[in-house]
Amino acid sequence: MKYGNLNYLYLLPVILLLIAGYILVFKKKAKDLNAFASIELLRKAGLSVSRKMQWLKAVLMITGVLFLIFTLIEPKWGYHWQEVEKKGIDIVIAVDTSRSMLADDVKPNRLEAAKMEVEDLLNVLEGDRVGLVVFAGSAFTYCPLTSDYSAFRLFLNDINTNIIPLGGTALAAAIRKGVSAFEENSENHKAIILITDGENHEDDPVKAAREAKERGIIIYTVGVGKKDGSYIRIKDERGNDTLLKDRQGQVIKSRLDEITLNKIALETGGLYTPAYGTQWGLEKIYKDSIAKIEESTYKTQRVKRYINRFQIPLFVALALIALEGFLADRKRMPV
Repeated sequence: MKYGNLNYLYLLPVILLLIAGYILVFKKKAKDLNAFASIELLRKAGLSVSRKMQWLKAVLMITGVLFLIFTLIEPKWGYHWQEVEKKGIDIVIAVDTSRSMLADDVKPNRLEAAKMEVEDLLNVLEGDRVGLVVFAGSAFTYCPLTSDYSAFRLFLNDINTNIIPLGGTALAAAIRKGVSAFEENSENHKAIILITDGENHEDDPVKAAREAKERGIIIYTVGVGKKDGSYIRIKDERGNDTLLKDRQGQVIKSRLDEITLNKIALETGGLYTPAYGTQWGLEKIYKDSIAKIEESTYKTQRVKRYINRFQIPLFVALALIALEGFLADRKRMPV
């Protein structure tokens, strides 16, 4: 047996309250009647109360409420098989995890802001598969394409700047790794969302974008950070906050390279959006552009659908409560 919503089990203490309430009411009612007249006089007047009938009515009402709670949790048994087509777009999100993403010109820092934006994107996806690539001086697929957003969130929350030991920002490697994350020979529409501060330190990313375009992949770029740049705060060996310095001891200031990110996006017919101000947001990118791509069926599967049987406990509950209303708790006096 399956259940649709077990959250309603928190109503079970109501049964205990009903039992306690009935006990108190019965005692008070008996006390009031005894104070009004003697038991013998009450019997002659036809006002005597049957304890058995009282408790029978109480049991009917309590059981009826119990079945109402059982109705709310939606019991299911029996099933049928149903063919389900899952439709959507394959989206690979490539997130920069280099130490420049620790800059706090976007609060709380660039990396955490990016992770929050990806979380917002997950809330609007419906049937789209999503994968995750992380990159710094190199890149690798951290989560393969999946429609299990809960599993994806586990990988997303685990991202940090120590995940790739090789420093730098290899945009071309990130794009190529994103391309390889898609299934070969798939006819689905494909998109890469590249989230970075844009400071490329490796191969030509525009050339990699051109290769992606040849495979029908659209790249959307998100530039995280402000145009004037920001210093990078890190923890030193003693755990104190300090500014990141280069090998010459000069403080490093990370600046957003919007020109490169614009070129990457335009090369594939995608869009660039900055991650500062009010217009930034992956949800906006998805709704304004990605979601308008024609959907493709990427999987057809048989799904076991359990049959909701809430009508049965509901009928029992109503019958018991109705029966309780027809019963009288007074003793019948012989004629």
